[in-house]
Amino acid sequence: MALFDLPLDQLRGYRSASAEPEDFDAFWAKTLQEARQYDLGPRFEPVETHLETVEVYDVTFAGFDGHPVKGWLTLPARANAPLPTVVEFIGYGGGRGLPHTHLLWASAGFAHFVMDTRGQGSAWGGGDTPDPVGSGPAFPGFMTRGVEDPESYYYRRLFTDGVRAVEAARAHPLTDSARVAAVGTSQGGGITIAVGGLVPDLAAVAPDVPFLCDFPRATTLTDRDPYREIGRYLKTNRGRTQQVQRTLSYFDGVHFAARGSAPALFSAALEDQTCPPSTVFAAFNAWAHADKAIEVYDFNDHEGGGPYQEAAQLRWLPDRLR
Repeated sequence: MALFDLPLDQLRGYRSASAEPEDFDAFWAKTLQEARQYDLGPRFEPVETHLETVEVYDVTFAGFDGHPVKGWLTLPARANAPLPTVVEFIGYGGGRGLPHTHLLWASAGFAHFVMDTRGQGSAWGGGDTPDPVGSGPAFPGFMTRGVEDPESYYYRRLFTDGVRAVEAARAHPLTDSARVAAVGTSQGGGITIAVGGLVPDLAAVAPDVPFLCDFPRATTLTDRDPYREIGRYLKTNRGRTQQVQRTLSYFDGVHFAARGSAPALFSAALEDQTCPPSTVFAAFNAWAHADKAIEVYDFNDHEGGGPYQEAAQLRWLPDRLR
């Protein structure tokens, strides 16, 4: 696949045409206020992993509407003082998987909290968190579940879970609440951007080839899933385009990015048809904090930089967290 989106010089100046709802801040303030009426109740249960360099805890906390959400907390073995902490969100279709698949950040000396993704985990990396909320007719996948209204949309629940995950990570005595970063790839990157716009005191964010950004362009530029789920839904549900666009505007990473108050390291891949580079740059260019950078992978699709981006994050994060 050759380059299909804007050339790099135009990407660096690209701005989204996504219209921000007038009540965007009020919508999210109300959503989080309602979630916080439930006791966060984080539980950390030790797990026997037969790993010698890390200690792992099976985590449960109250997410959206008090629903139980799972996670893993991985610490360097024999940690005895609060550590800078990385909270990670998972890509589309995946769940938290098994503890031994999440060793990078603890190996680098950080506390590492991985949030499970409600209702997902059947495509890869098994999940342990059900989504007890139903919806009206939806195209298979998650992109159109409850898309009739912002109040019922699936990502309202998931983004709220993400904010509560940061709060749960901060509740453990061996995490330093003042030094917390959010990271994630694809859908995880989209959640990272949302959390970065909703949690005002993060130390850093690192969204990698993020999903869920610049919906007006993404849903008309690429025919690859998951964005294409929206087009297939509208193909059957004729006449609902404006209604769906209104719902998606409350979840567009571009609007969360405009509220980003932490240093940020993004990445984009110029042949990425899943999360087109213009949609990533739309969020990056909107990111409000002045300390921001973006790694660009010229000839990569949605795999992005892969381990090269992890290496870039390992170089970049310590200065923001230590």
